[in-house]
Amino acid sequence: MGKRAARRANRRNSEQFLNQDGDNVRHLFDTPPWSPVDESDRAQKYRKNIRAQNPAQQAVIDAIDEVPLVFAIGAAGTGKTYLAVAKAVEALEAGKVRRIVLSRPAVEAGESLGFLPGDLEEKMSPYLRPLYDVLCDRLSSKRLKALMAEGVIEIAPIGYMRGRTLNNAYVVIDEAQNCTYGQLKMLLTRLGWSSSMVVTGDPDQSDLLPGISGLNDVVEKLEKLGNIRAVKFSKAEVVRHPLVAEMIDAL
Repeated sequence: MGKRAARRANRRNSEQFLNQDGDNVRHLFDTPPWSPVDESDRAQKYRKNIRAQNPAQQAVIDAIDEVPLVFAIGAAGTGKTYLAVAKAVEALEAGKVRRIVLSRPAVEAGESLGFLPGDLEEKMSPYLRPLYDVLCDRLSSKRLKALMAEGVIEIAPIGYMRGRTLNNAYVVIDEAQNCTYGQLKMLLTRLGWSSSMVVTGDPDQSDLLPGISGLNDVVEKLEKLGNIRAVKFSKAEVVRHPLVAEMIDAL
């Protein structure tokens, strides 16, 4: 037998041994090999396609693609925040904008930030968690941290928006039902060149005193203007647990 034929025979014998799974073979490791990259980061991939689950969600997606200012108004659990932030990531990845600015009013459901430990950023972090959750769902946590460190993605309280002009940006104002009329006017006029803005909110979930929220008044005045669109969800568009829609109706 020649040297080349002998090598082929040895290779076949080795492969047969490695592939056998009898009693004489003991596997040293039953778990996957260790990796320096966190499992969530390895498995997480940016999902390029955003699929609507109902006509109202599709209307929001179409509106965001067609006009610079969109209001997504409706019941809890309809996917308003998710769609707005997911489309922001999509615009950033496509090079349509240079940065993402996400903001929420510092009003919570019967709680106070003053009792939370830490500086302002640490106090705001738990409250802004829903925005982080969507960003982590669309981007790996490692990439999200890098983009935030570079200032490409910014999550800021409403009070820090005054005096700014947001050019080449995708802006999301979440929980707008907790903004006064004056705050919404200030926020909407931050819109700069080559920018888009999505405002989400549920007038029935305002944590402000009755008559203080300016969301309904602002939508009523602006939805008649060109290049502005308001999409209103009903409880029929709730995409959480079926009980959520029933509870919204009952409560």
